[in-house]
Parts: sequence; C-alpha cells; structure tokens
Amino acid sequence: MHKYFNDKVIWITGASSGIGEAMARYLIRYTTARLVLSARNENKLKNTAALCSDEKRILVLPFDLASDFSAEQLVRVIIQKFGRIDILINNGGVSQRTRVLDVSENTERQLFEINYFSYVKLTRAVLPFMLQQKYGHIVVMSSIAGKFGFYLRSTYSAAKHALHGYFETLKLEYEKENIFVTIVCPGKVKTDISLNAILSDGKIHSQMDASHQNAISAENAAKKILQGIAQKKEEFYVGRKEILMVYIKRYCSTLFNWFIRRQSPY
Repeated sequence: MHKYFNDKVIWITGASSGIGEAMARYLIRYTTARLVLSARNENKLKNTAALCSDEKRILVLPFDLASDFSAEQLVRVIIQKFGRIDILINNGGVSQRTRVLDVSENTERQLFEINYFSYVKLTRAVLPFMLQQKYGHIVVMSSIAGKFGFYLRSTYSAAKHALHGYFETLKLEYEKENIFVTIVCPGKVKTDISLNAILSDGKIHSQMDASHQNAISAENAAKKILQGIAQKKEEFYVGRKEILMVYIKRYCSTLFNWFIRRQSPY
C-alpha cells in the first residue's frame, strides 16, 4: 500500500478531524507523500502538519467548503508549491438530524453545497491538470446513506446519492485517459459527524449518537480506506455489520424494508 502513495501529491479536504485527519496522520507517518491539508480549522490542520519533520512535504490550505471559494485559485497555490496533484480526496462533509418538513430550504442548500457541489467544484478545477500530467486519482467520500435513505438524513442522503451519479459518469468519460475514480461508502465511524450534524434551525446536534460511539474508529477506517485507494477499487464499503444493509437491499428488498424500519435514527 505504501508504495502507491510514496512521492505522490495528495490533497485531503476535511483533514482537521475524523477520517480525514486520520488519513493525513497515517500518510505522514508511513509514506513519503506530499500532502495538502484543507479544512476550516487552520489551527487543527497545523497541529497535524507539525507531525511531519519535513515541512516541505506539507501545505496547509484552509478554506470553508460552504463558502464561495475559488477552487481554481486553490489549485494554483498547490501547483506552484508541488508542481502537480496526483490524488484528490474529497472528504469534507456535514450530516443532518432533521425530518423532511422541518428542514429549511437554506439548510438543504447548505447540505448540498458542502456534500455535493464542493466535491464537483474541486474536481473540475483539478481535472485539467491531471489530464495534462496524464494521471490522476479522484477519491469521493460517500456513505452507506448514498446507497439507501435513512431517518432524519433526507438531504444528506440525497447529496450522497448524487455523488454516485456524477462520479460514476466522470469515471466512464475519463478512465481511458488514466483518470481513476474511487467512491468510498463508510458506515458508522466514531468521528464528530453526529456532533456536528445540522438541526432544523441550523444549529448543530452536539450529541454523539450511540451508533457512532460504538462504531469503528477513525484510525481503522482510514487505514481500510487508504488500502482501497491503493488498490484502485471503484467502490467499497467500510464499517461493521451496518454494511450488510447494502447487500440486503440489493438481494432482498423485502427483508431490507423490514430491517430499516426497526433502526434507531440515532
């Protein structure tokens, strides 16, 4: 696995916490990759970057996925420092805990802006450089919520579903030009995603859901995700028994419908 990442320029969004931070820490420790770390929290990014003894390997590039950022300007900064971008890991995101009629239009648009449009925006800015260098790997962090809907996740799930349609198409259009696409579908992972989930009034959930508290760690998830990326898997799932729901829906929809109605929203 390590050989795949060695000496590559890897841009990770959502790198200040959770899976993104865990991937960055792993790559710093075990590979010679050059990393671009992005998120809103610059101080946390700098703490992660400080783990690397060679500061020339790291570029801290903070920005907010929900803002009107210039993806082209961000790409220019990376190209100026490293000369290329080999792997883009679209990882940043935010969930929700809101019933359909309780979520405002503004909140719905914010969820799509972060979880879908920012991924598309960054990818479109990076892709021309990848085509020019005749290689690129785009990683998309979806979710098992991108494979089926779930209580209190309507817009989050819709945005994740949309990622599959867009990036599966991109893969078909550019795979002959040495552009690889990997879609990752995590299940429950012990991160701050439930703490930061958006409520109907725009405030955050501020609670660790029991299903996340008892889930796979971000470190274990990150290692599995990096293994899948190195193997250039087109789509794969990371988690525990909740991953079975994807296969149950695929092969026995009646049983899936029975199970899903008995799950706790939290």
